[in-house]
Amino acid sequence: MATWNSRGLRGSTLEDMINKTNEKYAASGLALIQKIPTPITPIRIDKENRQITLAYFEQKSTVDYIGAVQGIPVCFDAKECSSDTFALQNIHAHQVEFMKNFEKQGGIAFFLIYYTHKDVLYYLPLEMLLFFWNRSLEGGRKSFRYEELNPDYVLPAKHGILVPYLEAMKRDLEDR
Repeated sequence: MATWNSRGLRGSTLEDMINKTNEKYAASGLALIQKIPTPITPIRIDKENRQITLAYFEQKSTVDYIGAVQGIPVCFDAKECSSDTFALQNIHAHQVEFMKNFEKQGGIAFFLIYYTHKDVLYYLPLEMLLFFWNRSLEGGRKSFRYEELNPDYVLPAKHGILVPYLEAMKRDLEDR
């Protein structure tokens, strides 16, 4: 089992860490969040090893995770960043549109960003992402810097929860 420590994810991916967190949240009755698989169409299959060796994506994916937290619909996407600058090209317009529409329906949408070089997990509320997104559409930076982020949304590991996003989600709801 992968553990969170001060030296990074240690061979585990951010997705694995989120999945383990979601299992703990579900077991404690706090949330029910599922990973959304990206639909693919296999082109070439290695029948001997039972593996898909070539495939294409059937459609644009929207978000990585979707579910509910204490009756609140939730969707989020997970990203990794290896520098202080997060390029907005890592987020697609159809994802932003889906998340905006999701929030119009009473849900909450956000991004979880793992800054690998800092070993820092960050909760990025959709509203904050939209600020950076709209700035880029108006001719501004096509990225945002770590220094521009609200430090209140840094996610500290605690109590065996590897990616403790529920507290940040609560703060996000209170800040609205």
